[in-house]
Amino acid sequence: MKRFSLSRKDRRNLIRIIIALVLFFAIFITDKCITLASVFSGPWAWVFPFCLYLVVYLIIGYDVLWRAIRNICHGQVFDENFLMCIATLGAFALAIYRGVTGLEIEGFDEACAVLLFYQVGEWFQSFATGRSRKSIAKLMDIRPDYANVLRNGEAGRVDPSEVEVGELILINPGEKVPLDGVVEKGASTLDTKALTGESLPREVAEGSEVISGSVNLTSQLLVRVTKKFYDSTVSKILELVESASEQKSKAENFITKFAKYYTPIVVGVAVLLAVVPGLITSDWSTWIYRALSFLVVSCPCALVISIPLSFFAGIGAASRYGILIKGSNYLEKFNSANTFVFDKTGTLTKGNFAVAKISPAAREEEVLRLAAIAEHDSSHPIAKSITAKYQGTPEGGYTLTNLAGAGIRAEKDGDVILCGNEKLMRENNIAYVPEKGVGTVVYVAKNGEFVGSLLITDEVKPETKEVIGALNKMGAKTVMLTGDNEAIASSVAKEIGLTGYKAGLLPQNKVEEVEKMLAAQGKRDVLCFVGDGINDAPVLMRSDVGIAMGGVGSDAAIEASDIVLMKDDLRGLPLAKRIARKTMTIVMENIIFSIVVKVAILILSAVGIANMWLAVFGDVGVAVIAILNAMRVNSKY
Repeated sequence: MKRFSLSRKDRRNLIRIIIALVLFFAIFITDKCITLASVFSGPWAWVFPFCLYLVVYLIIGYDVLWRAIRNICHGQVFDENFLMCIATLGAFALAIYRGVTGLEIEGFDEACAVLLFYQVGEWFQSFATGRSRKSIAKLMDIRPDYANVLRNGEAGRVDPSEVEVGELILINPGEKVPLDGVVEKGASTLDTKALTGESLPREVAEGSEVISGSVNLTSQLLVRVTKKFYDSTVSKILELVESASEQKSKAENFITKFAKYYTPIVVGVAVLLAVVPGLITSDWSTWIYRALSFLVVSCPCALVISIPLSFFAGIGAASRYGILIKGSNYLEKFNSANTFVFDKTGTLTKGNFAVAKISPAAREEEVLRLAAIAEHDSSHPIAKSITAKYQGTPEGGYTLTNLAGAGIRAEKDGDVILCGNEKLMRENNIAYVPEKGVGTVVYVAKNGEFVGSLLITDEVKPETKEVIGALNKMGAKTVMLTGDNEAIASSVAKEIGLTGYKAGLLPQNKVEEVEKMLAAQGKRDVLCFVGDGINDAPVLMRSDVGIAMGGVGSDAAIEASDIVLMKDDLRGLPLAKRIARKTMTIVMENIIFSIVVKVAILILSAVGIANMWLAVFGDVGVAVIAILNAMRVNSKY
């Protein structure tokens, strides 16, 4: 188990709390054993316990008093600092009044206890927030401090924002990649863990793209910059993370409004509780004590602290797995997501062609060899998939002729190889065997005789079927929108288990389809669109929650989406769903638990059954329990 290191502030506050607790319990136990007010006789006997408890009060509460005064000066009166000060100073005043009038002194210990346990609750909040922030802080470590730019043949260290597009930068082993670019010289491995969560280093060589925020591990690289710093991947990610807290959920907005009106109402009720019965019974001491207990328990700390903390912990937990969520409102919405609409190419599939089948199987090597000879000089994706499958070096010396709309003709020493579609076979009167599989078919013939065929398909990602199955089990609809033809779309949908699909769509048609689905859904339904964030930006922005695949290096993904899956791995969807569900469950648990306990103790305080010790539990105890519950969001998934 990893140790969680405390911040300097948390360590200092913890030491202060421990010192105050030791002093408090030493004074409190002594007071209960010998009654400190009886050490000295006379009307001023109360001064001795007052001074002792005042030392504890100032050690533990000086910052609360200062914040209350500062906030009042800025017009922010009704907050938890104000409530704590009124309740504790009132308890001190009540104890002094009882001491002066010769009554049994009570209030000093309770006033100190209220602030002590309030500070314990605040410390737990800070600890929990720090623990949640640790996941996000790892992302913030990707910010580069400098760039080694080559100017006039010499390398100089400058701020990354000063480097222009097209300039050359040197990246030494151990340094962060400061800007996006292309490797001009060198080969190395990059650690992209902070960006994607992947532990496996990424190999780069001349011509490879490198992204800012990754770390160069092994060898020096010379990189030509392709984007200015404010357009770079690292800048976009940092902007996303830093603004996440500004997007608040409905639950957070409700709690903020609730606290705004709740606190002044409670203060008013406490004043009435002290004044009205006091006037009727003339027992001011009893009713002021009840009002002070009422004020302590009424502090909305448990809700105001634990609800935002739960969402913050959820965003932190997601970022640990390479899932960037732009705000708690999107986390809340995603919990209710019940329709997932997917782009096909690059999202459900790898977006690159591969040879899926060679027919006949008995002549597989010969078919592939002849096809590689014809296609090795072409840059077409289908040609590249054939040469990649062959792996060897195709025989040279052939004269290659591109036959528009049909294929390739390769000639050498009287041998003629034809490689192309059905049209090419028919035009050359070659009796071929049609391939019935779904995909692009390349037929191969030599010297007028049919040799075989290759079926080229866009590969389905290995995790796609598992993810679609998991979403279907959660009761969600899974729909694919694609520009491919009906046969290919139907084949992919059937293979991975989608609940529906639409084929032959242009980008604008995808927006129309999403609009139709949004219009047909209920008020509680939430539609998520999952795309690559480049061609699908309009649909990502129009959906309830836009989710971008392959956020690394894609500006459109980061800007147009609400959630970015940095690993380019669909398994982030059910994982994010589990995190969102757990977060919202804990939020509701904290709201219900806090309100029920507080209302119960408020009533008991008003009728005199609950004393200030129980009020302390109603405030600080409930807050600590809610905070500890919120910390569960950050557990492993």
